[in-house]
Amino acid sequence: MGYLLVAACASLAVWLWLTLGQGMFWRTDTRLPPRHAPARWPSVAIVVPARDEAEVLPLSLPSLLAQDYPGEAEIILVDDGSTDGTAALARRLADAHPGLPLTVLSPGEPDPGWTGKLWALRHGIAHARSGVGPNPNPGPDFLLLTDADIAHEPDSLRELVCAATSADLDLVSQMARLRAVSGWERLIVPAFVYFFAQLYPFRWINHPAARTAAAAGGCVLLRTGAAVRAGIPESIRQAVIDDVSLARAVQRTGGRIWLGLAERVDSVRPYTSLADLWRMVSRSAYAQLRHQPVLLTGTVAGLVLVYLVPPAALLAGLAAGRPAVAWAGGLAWLLMAGTYLPMLRYYRQPAALAPLLPLTALLYLLMTVDSAVQHYRGRGAAWKGRTYARPGDA
Repeated sequence: MGYLLVAACASLAVWLWLTLGQGMFWRTDTRLPPRHAPARWPSVAIVVPARDEAEVLPLSLPSLLAQDYPGEAEIILVDDGSTDGTAALARRLADAHPGLPLTVLSPGEPDPGWTGKLWALRHGIAHARSGVGPNPNPGPDFLLLTDADIAHEPDSLRELVCAATSADLDLVSQMARLRAVSGWERLIVPAFVYFFAQLYPFRWINHPAARTAAAAGGCVLLRTGAAVRAGIPESIRQAVIDDVSLARAVQRTGGRIWLGLAERVDSVRPYTSLADLWRMVSRSAYAQLRHQPVLLTGTVAGLVLVYLVPPAALLAGLAAGRPAVAWAGGLAWLLMAGTYLPMLRYYRQPAALAPLLPLTALLYLLMTVDSAVQHYRGRGAAWKGRTYARPGDA
């Protein structure tokens, strides 16, 4: 019980530090910065990589076609080897929902050393900068990189551009509100964003002198000039966690970046089962740890100390009549649940889910370990029929 008291006090100290010293990561009020309309609306190319997205495309592509943007804009959907008719469906949707002009590209399988998404972005960006199509200029002023499962409200592009031009930002990214409808989505999805913000506090990223860099790949508005300086996407062509790599490349080459939560940008991809969510997390969890066993061990130990020790200490302390252990564990658990409440409110979920965060953290711990196991079995970073090796392994 003495060891448990030490662990509970250590967990409480960590939670006090996280609550007050980790960039106020738990707050959910980081939305698009103050903005105003530019004197001249810059041109934009919307690049959408898509692989086997026929299920979600009818919910997402019409929202892009319907963008109410005063400037020149076009959509370039890059079909990344789909087998479900994604390209043909995109053309039919464009015919049924007249709006921004749509070009569909099919560049074929990626060259060695490229992930599929970045291969698709390479061809979409090259097409946008070629001057081919409705845009007569050598290239657009901005690129909106958005996933095929992301639905945008009609003013989404306009507001993103206003934010970028008003604050002189090179990259503006919004973390789309993920679907949280099924029971497993309600348990796991808000925590996914909570954990991400804990690793990459938005306030740290958005500070002008920031050294922390991250983006949310579903919605990234990027100045074309910044993409050229950073060598996007060639410089990150092997990245599995491409959004964080993109933000780091832009920041490293002097670009100003911004990341926040979205209000009117939503993911429409369903994750109805635990298996779906498990694959979504585990495919990149070990890559986040740079495929390092030492980092994996430290992460597992950290998750146990921070998320699992508090409820264990509270219950064990109450059962053994050790009030110090129970108090330390209970206060740590209370801080944990309290910092989770804003994210639950953002996702319109009941506060009763907050005390269940240790259970969700246990699931993430198991997903992370499974990600490492799959990596060493040669099945790491698997997504839609492709498996990507660690850079340098193949």
